[in-house]
Amino acid sequence: MRTSPEIGHTITAAGIPTNVHDTGTDPGGGTVLLIHGSGPGVSAWSNWRLTLPALAADFRVVAPDVVGFGYTERSVGAYNLDTWTAHVVGVLDALGVDRAHVVGNSFGGSLALALAIRHPERVRRLGLMGAVGLSFPLTPGLDAVWGYEPSVEAMAALLRTFTATPAPGIEELAGLRYQASIRPGVQEAYAAMFPAPRQRWIDALAHPEQAIARIPAPTMIFHGRED
Repeated sequence: MRTSPEIGHTITAAGIPTNVHDTGTDPGGGTVLLIHGSGPGVSAWSNWRLTLPALAADFRVVAPDVVGFGYTERSVGAYNLDTWTAHVVGVLDALGVDRAHVVGNSFGGSLALALAIRHPERVRRLGLMGAVGLSFPLTPGLDAVWGYEPSVEAMAALLRTFTATPAPGIEELAGLRYQASIRPGVQEAYAAMFPAPRQRWIDALAHPEQAIARIPAPTMIFHGRED
């Protein structure tokens, strides 16, 4: 029984039972694939809940919980860019989507780039939001995100780093995201993805500049000045 708005429906993608939100129709606009970021307790719904209905008026919109996150079954193997990219391709295959407009947020931006580099025939257009692209030095903020230890206070502190100015409702949101981060198995999977030292995970998610330059898909980049 569906008990949370974070639960869409289950498909099998790359052999993995996968939670996905699949909404809207394709009246000619095509399919938009939304790939979430890597914050603790994150899911497709938490990342894209306001975006899904806005896009669904003109597109079919697909937003999966990437393996290791949300309500998708957690893998027993290693988490890495190859695993995540194969899973995203598996989502498209399972839903019969040959090509999609692909939008990636933060960590999801690295997956979107990997899809565009390795499978350019699957990407119509590319949108990158605060994406991991080239390598960069580990920041204190990202180190705190990937090194999160569950508490409401720690979650609230992380959420404050995501906004340039104080945002209303941080404490309430922190409580909700904290609860998501302590569901059985969630923190264990998250801690296994990005253990210290963490610069290596930035490098592992980065892409060669030459490969990025060869991406044929029209691309729009959104990036905060302090991101």
